[in-house]
Amino acid sequence: MAKYLLLKHYRGAPAAVNDVPMEKWTPEEISAHVQYMRDFATRLEGTGEFVDGQALAPGGTFVRYDGEGRPPVTDGPFAETKDLIAGWMVIDVDTYERAVELAGELSAAPGAGGEPIHEWLELRPFLTEPPTVTE
Repeated sequence: MAKYLLLKHYRGAPAAVNDVPMEKWTPEEISAHVQYMRDFATRLEGTGEFVDGQALAPGGTFVRYDGEGRPPVTDGPFAETKDLIAGWMVIDVDTYERAVELAGELSAAPGAGGEPIHEWLELRPFLTEPPTVTE
């Protein structure tokens, strides 16, 4: 099994087919979208492929270590950035092809007008250690 991170970009990814910003959706459209995501996760829990997932708030803070005995340096969030991660899901699947299949299905979550968004999701494999060679 290999773990993959599915990143939902609110801004920064190529435009979705149904590219209406969520702030313009009706409450019913938002509820349908969230329910689709929950149903997707529940189904993957049943197959053992779901690990975790969360929606993210739009604000955040960048923090950097600035030396021993000094407080962390913070700056941000950088409102001018083109990227905004809206949420993520971790899946644990047998093959890369299965990860692509699930990402494609997740991109069809409904949006404005109840139509599938067909958004671009970023699929990132978890970094794993190379196998140890013993003689």
